[in-house]
Amino acid sequence: MTAARQTAIRIPSKVWRAAASQHQEKIVSILKPGLTPLDHPLNVGMRRQYKKENNKEWVTALDPKNPVYNFLIEYYGLKGAKGVRKLCRWSPSPGLLMHCQSNHIETVDQLHTLSAAYTQETITDVSTMCDSVLLEGADENDFGSTIHLRGATVVDGEGVMYSPATFYGKGDPSQREDSIRLSSPFLWYQSILQQTLTADPILHCYGLHEWAMQYQPEGAPIPPSGQYQAHLPLRVSREVINETVERKGVSCTHVDALRFFAQDALPLNKFGGSLKRDDQVKLEQPACVHAHMDLLKVALKLTPFGDAQLLQSVLEMALEARKLDVAASPYDASAYGVGVIPIDTPEGRGQYREDQMKLMKRVEPVRKSLLRAYSNLLQIAFDDSILELGKTRLPSKSQQEQVT
Repeated sequence: MTAARQTAIRIPSKVWRAAASQHQEKIVSILKPGLTPLDHPLNVGMRRQYKKENNKEWVTALDPKNPVYNFLIEYYGLKGAKGVRKLCRWSPSPGLLMHCQSNHIETVDQLHTLSAAYTQETITDVSTMCDSVLLEGADENDFGSTIHLRGATVVDGEGVMYSPATFYGKGDPSQREDSIRLSSPFLWYQSILQQTLTADPILHCYGLHEWAMQYQPEGAPIPPSGQYQAHLPLRVSREVINETVERKGVSCTHVDALRFFAQDALPLNKFGGSLKRDDQVKLEQPACVHAHMDLLKVALKLTPFGDAQLLQSVLEMALEARKLDVAASPYDASAYGVGVIPIDTPEGRGQYREDQMKLMKRVEPVRKSLLRAYSNLLQIAFDDSILELGKTRLPSKSQQEQVT
């Protein structure tokens, strides 16, 4: 499709291609311990093509058995090499729109500096901003492997354009209902981020959600959620699991974690055994490892109007949270290089609390940056009247769970 010319900030081909390449390299380096080798069965469809293009850098699938990395598959649907490539694709940060006077972007460092405004500054006046970002020399061949197809418009003879306002119908009365519907998940996640940053941390949960998934009192059936790490041996007995869960009950505030509890563990949760989605706005809190992991889902919702460097930081924090999660679990994950935090002991609970607080402090600036990115996108992409109406609508379940 050919787009009408807009006020655009232009990025030369050599600059944006270098930035896209750096992004892919960074994502692959973060995921490397969890990626499968090329000869893994999950990559069978790639091997024939690899023989033809053996000079090409190949992105392989995540290992579904790696307990640190498999949450990316199970929670966020990043299956196979396609899932990894989804993380590797690049698009220009809308932060560039805040710098219309920067007509000549000559280096990747300059691009990164201008892009960072999206997560460091709050937009106060959209009237001085550019409408779009144009990637000079980009075409259909770049979609999928290098840049995002979603949100892109081909400008014949010039390149590929990304415009949040155009994509979400800002200022277009004919797209009013669609704009209201599309704004609601952004407003929802904005409220979740705000709630999490202002809430008091819960520092006595000790990661017991994984234990609650394995809870099996005498006479109870095998917990169905045990299937998720069934390939890992338990490092403690079922009796120890039960005693640890029953010791003082569970203090889990995360709606989605609770969904995986064994049925008999639900009444033991101090925050309730049947949390609903709208409880998330009241209960989400900054010490929760699942809330840290969910930042990846929240960041991916911005695609293609997010910031690549922010996504990298979010992915790193999500994986750090998962490592803490697995280390404190009742599973033996030593085969994957994961140590043990024995929360069934007083010493282990003290260690978990200390590590939990350290991680919470590291995640806080990343969460704040993500909140600014959401607040800014809402200003760039939607009219104020649309946002007022969008606040009254709870996003559908599919919109809440959708990662792109």
